[in-house]
Amino acid sequence: MKIVKEAAQNLATTYYQAVANKDLVTIAHLLHTNVRLVGPLGNAEGKESVLGAVTGFATLIKSLRVNAIFSSEHQAMVNYDVDFGDPFGDVRSAALITYKDNHIAGIELFFDARPFAKDSSISVSVPKQE
Repeated sequence: MKIVKEAAQNLATTYYQAVANKDLVTIAHLLHTNVRLVGPLGNAEGKESVLGAVTGFATLIKSLRVNAIFSSEHQAMVNYDVDFGDPFGDVRSAALITYKDNHIAGIELFFDARPFAKDSSISVSVPKQE
């Protein structure tokens, strides 16, 4: 089933609002069963693993502000700022969101991970569930 450009943009908006609000029920509802997350700090595959990674991320943030969303039928590009508080502060970020069957099937994250490299407790990588 195709989703139109506006629906793709709305899905991305809903997802990032849910992340900002730490609304794990909504996040889980939006994720495709075979979702894949790719990012500078690690990767995750499958709904449970990605939800675990997103949950970990959400617990670390103070706030998240979406600046822009550009979308097509099957993808959206999101530019957003994340405030982690001390010691990381604001991190400018982007994500390429891919859709399948009206759910998020792919999340590819883009941000400068160098500030996080010094803190070994920060990771979005979750072991793949078999």
